[in-house]
Amino acid sequence: MKPKPLKIAVLMGGWSAEREVSLTSGTGIVKALQELGHQVTAVDVQRDIEGLTRAILHRAEGRPDVIFNALHGRYGEDGCIQGVLEFLGIPYTHSGVLSSALCMDKPSAKVLVAAAGVRCAEGRVMSREELIAKGLPFPAPLVIKPVNEGSSVGVRIVHKGENYNIIEEAWVYGPHVLVERYIPGRELTVSLLGGKALTVTEIKPTTEFYNYTTKYTAGFATHDCPAKLPKPVMDECLRMAEIAFQALGCNGAGRIDIRYDDGQKGTEGLYFLEMNTQPGFTSLSLLPEQAAALGMSYAELCQWIVEHPVCPG
Repeated sequence: MKPKPLKIAVLMGGWSAEREVSLTSGTGIVKALQELGHQVTAVDVQRDIEGLTRAILHRAEGRPDVIFNALHGRYGEDGCIQGVLEFLGIPYTHSGVLSSALCMDKPSAKVLVAAAGVRCAEGRVMSREELIAKGLPFPAPLVIKPVNEGSSVGVRIVHKGENYNIIEEAWVYGPHVLVERYIPGRELTVSLLGGKALTVTEIKPTTEFYNYTTKYTAGFATHDCPAKLPKPVMDECLRMAEIAFQALGCNGAGRIDIRYDDGQKGTEGLYFLEMNTQPGFTSLSLLPEQAAALGMSYAELCQWIVEHPVCPG
């Protein structure tokens, strides 16, 4: 039985470093929603608020019943576009303004998640000038990250004995840098729908770590879904995900990334890294893969998401 047809605008593209991924996600979402019988318009978001509101409000089908936000990266999942949609008063998918902003800002997210009792990788935010003047705050190996990018954009691992110079790096990710202790071991991820954790996937990249190229290029990583983990570790991953989702005020779909140092005892090697409030919908994306492992098709996943939007007050 097909669901009741809705008028849906799918926002995709944008101008972040993740534009191409967003276009791929959005194209798949549009196709799935159309096959379900919805009236769907694809909106390639440009840096033009007037043009965006016109594209949303003056569609041939009329004002949309819901916006499916398939944008990735800055301005699309950091609270900016959510604020525009709040102003327009149209229900939209995924998390609201505050939650989106908090989750995109990695240090802020870690503060709240740690306060809720979830172990986080130790880190420090430094200005570029401070990093240049004082050097790295922890012994290598460690991880250098932008404070507010997604899809591992700009992430670097600094190894023991390696000289790191942010000036030579030509850092283009803003005035601040997040430096974290490197957690050895395994790459895990947990997707959630409505605050309920689905399962755990272990990601096995062929590259040094699960970087942007590895995430979006076929053949660069394999996924064990569900992950082959001891039951206490599996259960703790699911618990961590649900606590983080609630602590950060998320809505709809989400995904947390976890680092697992399996050389430590029991669950002591599990560390929260970050929350993604708008997981990808490409053929290599982890949320659709986990949903499929539990018997939910790509189209059913898209339908669930449009049925659980944020409704502006």
